[in-house]
Amino acid sequence: MSETGTTAQRRKHRHISPVWLIPLIALMIGGWMLYHTLASRGPEITLIMNNAEGIDAGNTMIKARNVDVGEVTSVSLSEDTSHAVIKARMNPGTGRLLNDDTRFWVVKPRIGREGISGLNTVLSGAYIQLQPGNSDQEQDSFEMLEQPPVAPPDAKGLRLHLTSAAAGSLNVGDPVLFQGFTVGRVENLEFDTEDRVVHYQLFIQEPYEDLVTTNTRFWLASGINFDLNSEGFSLGLGSLESLVSGGVTFGVPEDIPPGEPIGANSDMVFSLYSDEENALQGSFSHYLRYVVMIDDTVRGLSRGAPVEYRGVRIGTVDTVPYRIDLLQENQVEGFRIPVLIRIEPQRLQAQVNEASIKEWRARIKAMFDNGLRASLKTGNLFTGALFVDTNFVDNPPEQKLTEYNGVTVFPSEPGSFAQIEQKVTGLLDKLNNLPVESSLNRLDATLASSESLLNELNDTASSLNEVLDDESTRGLPSDVQRTLRSIEQTLSSYSSEAPAYGELTSTLRSLEQLMRSLQPAARTISEKPNSLIFNRGEIQDPQPRARQ
Repeated sequence: MSETGTTAQRRKHRHISPVWLIPLIALMIGGWMLYHTLASRGPEITLIMNNAEGIDAGNTMIKARNVDVGEVTSVSLSEDTSHAVIKARMNPGTGRLLNDDTRFWVVKPRIGREGISGLNTVLSGAYIQLQPGNSDQEQDSFEMLEQPPVAPPDAKGLRLHLTSAAAGSLNVGDPVLFQGFTVGRVENLEFDTEDRVVHYQLFIQEPYEDLVTTNTRFWLASGINFDLNSEGFSLGLGSLESLVSGGVTFGVPEDIPPGEPIGANSDMVFSLYSDEENALQGSFSHYLRYVVMIDDTVRGLSRGAPVEYRGVRIGTVDTVPYRIDLLQENQVEGFRIPVLIRIEPQRLQAQVNEASIKEWRARIKAMFDNGLRASLKTGNLFTGALFVDTNFVDNPPEQKLTEYNGVTVFPSEPGSFAQIEQKVTGLLDKLNNLPVESSLNRLDATLASSESLLNELNDTASSLNEVLDDESTRGLPSDVQRTLRSIEQTLSSYSSEAPAYGELTSTLRSLEQLMRSLQPAARTISEKPNSLIFNRGEIQDPQPRARQ
């Protein structure tokens, strides 16, 4: 019998060498150190700015309240080269400072409206200022501000919004004034391309926020306010700061209740006016619109000109001209200029509502029937500015109330200029009817004869000068003097004391006696001429006879 033998097989076991524990432990220690390093360092953020001037990687620090909270690690251009991209590593524990309303800006030497700032960076270099926000939403990418913010988000005060159609009127940092005292700043501005208006954000410091009420009006403070209108000349000077940089001021117009403070949570939006007068006009929310048809020229009449009644302002000119329509009936021949005016009862009555507006409209309609008319008058001779004057006229013609483009027509009469023009036209017509041409012809003939007469006088004067220059003419005065002396001697010989005078007197007396003695002979010869030859005879008395 054979025995089967079993061969034992030896199996080899592989054991990990203890040597491998060393790199494993090193790997674990390295991982723990890496985790500790990553966990202990702060977050990395990305800052975007237009110009990286003064920013140096590894040197420029990020500060909050003058405490280092991070460092710039790299500065590069964006892929489209439109801006600079800055990478910065924040210190551990600063993650709570980074949220969606955190703001960054570069601190460097600046000269602004509030003075010179950032002088400490002249030697140390520029740094990035961090202003923490209040939001709970974390963020790691930010756009840096070009200018430092006016006030931090948690500053106590009032933030409000203004709208204006004039872009460029204000800039960030311009002062907000109340009666010349700075109470805030312009914090932000943005132009709305759809509505084409500018939105301004203002910050009013505490404790001045209660000065802004529901009836507050805002207008530009230009520093120098020069106004030359129909009411005359005015010049206003603001504060030195507003004189240099401008700004915005606010207040409540006179004769208007102060109103209630709007509060910090109000979403009320205010309008920004160009000046105080326009702000006052904006406070009249209830008014009546009328159209005045003007026969005169409207040169000198502008928007905002006053509408007065016997010197008291009752309204404002709104539009010059107002929707001219040449195709409208009765406008082609006697074309008149439509002017839109506003009658503002709030100038005369403090409390005005819709019900009182209806009463005012009915009252003015009754005044039209009694002769209330509008006309243009000169408010300032220096500028030629016009205003609309309303007054009652005597014996007004009957006029039917009409409308122009849906607006009631305010009856009008020619102004002072039109009346003067009519008088001048009448005078010119009279002058045209005068026989001017024939008078001018006679005048020409008279001038011609006068000219010939002057020529003759010139010739006579020349001849007279020649006679006077003659030597014989110069001796005439002595000859005339001798002749006058001879005449004087002759006349003196016939004086009452001279002998010739006595002889002449006796001769005249003898002649008188002779004439008297000859009178009968002369009478006889007159009655009968042949009496010198024949006997005269007796003369019969005349017999009366009847008329044949």
